[in-house]
Formats: sequence, C-alpha cells, structure tokens
Amino acid sequence: MAQAFFTGFFGLAAIWFGVVVFRTSSMVRSALALLFSQAAIGAMFLAMQTEFLGVLQIMMMATEMAIMAIFMVMYMMDPGGLGGMDMTHQKRLSIAAGIFGGAAAVAVSLLGGWGTVGPSTMPEAQVAALGEELLGRSMLVFETAGITILTAMIAATAVAIERRR
Repeated sequence: MAQAFFTGFFGLAAIWFGVVVFRTSSMVRSALALLFSQAAIGAMFLAMQTEFLGVLQIMMMATEMAIMAIFMVMYMMDPGGLGGMDMTHQKRLSIAAGIFGGAAAVAVSLLGGWGTVGPSTMPEAQVAALGEELLGRSMLVFETAGITILTAMIAATAVAIERRR
C-alpha cells in the first residue's frame, strides 16, 4: 500500500514539475523544474524497489541539468526570464499533440494485450542481467556517446569564447 502511494505521489510530482517546465519564463527555473521532474521519476524507481535505476536516474539527471543550466546562463540573452519571454511555440499544435499522445498512451495501456505474467526471477538475477547489459555489449555505445557529448560541449565553448590578444 505504501509502495503504491509513494509511486503515485512521485508520479504526480514528476508530471507537475513537467508542467512547470513550460509555465516559467526563466530558462534556469525551467532547467531546475526539469531536474525535479526527473528526480521524481528516480524516486518512483526507488519506491518500486529498483534502487539501481533510481539512483542512476537521479545521478545522471542532476549532472545533466546542472550542465544545462550553466550553459543556458552562459549563452542565453535573458536566462533569468526578466524579459517575459514565452517558453512555448505552436501552442495549439502542442496542445493537440499532447492530448493525442496522452489518449494514445491510455488506449494502449487499457486495450493492449499484455499477455500472461512471466515467471518471477530473483532480484539478484535481474540486477546481474541489467549489469551485464550495461557493462557488456552496450558499454562501447555509452562510452562513445559520453565522449561525443563532452567533445561537443568543449567545441561549443571554444567557439563561443571571444578571442583576445
């Protein structure tokens, strides 16, 4: 009962902070709201007793959103949102797409044939299989993506810095 309560609570918190991302006119507040939304998803994982995924989600999103906020403060003309900029574009299309996507997700969850529940495995076996997947055949992909993102951030900073003589 408590697990369902906290899963629902953090799920609603994630949705609320997701809405706040688009309701604020500040890029920094938007980044922080996105961080809180993703942290709430990590807390949902923790409430569902998938500690590895929960901690991984929180750690990755905290680092990513901190870097994003720093870059927004460096490169945005009005990172504090004092100019009253609007964070949404194509509002009618966005609302229609959101309603359609939400209705499609609900329809799939209610009408989808989920099949029978498979045999349960021990949590240790699940964690071992996840570790094998992340650190086995997918490691090269993750490392390549990380190096590529780091290179892009360094290149963007180098291009943006004014040369001084």
